[in-house]
Amino acid sequence: MAAGTARGHDDGMTMIEVGDEKVHTYCAEPSGDCAGGLVLIHEIWGLADHVIDVADRFAAAGFLVLAPDLLSGVGITPETGGELQRLRSSSDAAERTLAQPRMREAMAPTHEPGYAQWAVASLSAAVDELAADSRVAGRIAVVGFCFGGTYAFALAAADDRVKAAVPFYGSPPPPEAVGEIHCPVLAFYGDQDERLMASLPDLERSMAGVGAQFTAKVYPAVGHAFFNDTIAGTYDAGVAQDAWHRTLAFLDATLEQSS
Repeated sequence: MAAGTARGHDDGMTMIEVGDEKVHTYCAEPSGDCAGGLVLIHEIWGLADHVIDVADRFAAAGFLVLAPDLLSGVGITPETGGELQRLRSSSDAAERTLAQPRMREAMAPTHEPGYAQWAVASLSAAVDELAADSRVAGRIAVVGFCFGGTYAFALAAADDRVKAAVPFYGSPPPPEAVGEIHCPVLAFYGDQDERLMASLPDLERSMAGVGAQFTAKVYPAVGHAFFNDTIAGTYDAGVAQDAWHRTLAFLDATLEQSS
């Protein structure tokens, strides 16, 4: 990583501080040859253990991974996110009902003016770190899930150093941002995810209209968060494995072409 970056270990994890804002970021390094650099963006549950596990899996596949914590600063620490996830996915209807206002309250700061600009700047700072590492050689991609899928689109639009983007069930970018996405995009959806499925046709038309390389893979009979193996009610092992292999193949092919 770049010289002068602050490093530390939290519970055995390698953490760095990224950018002027010193964003707490998990770093997972490949043990052998580097296939490229990857910005990994977490779900609305924050920098949870699941995201750390996914970062480690990408590192095992050869990627230098940075996973910034974009939510602890507004109150959604990994511990808070874990509790909200437990309530949201509970089999107890009363607990699920309790989760709704708590989720709205917790996420409210992310809707404030300036948050999105700060988040994208923080993600671009992670790109700075990757770009400064000689092992990466300009091969930089972004992968994100849910909240992170939305910001994967946003980073791809904001930073042309990103050569590949893989949003998992992310909200589509605003129309004015679509034309700013110049890298290939592979996006994953479940056909039971009604809100995103309703917006997908317009996104496909918008992407086609600007000549973007956009591929949407829609899986039947699954909904939102099918990749997250800590949420039993939505996780689908077979679909997650297929999406994982498609993601690695896409990143390998796309980043090789960009080098």
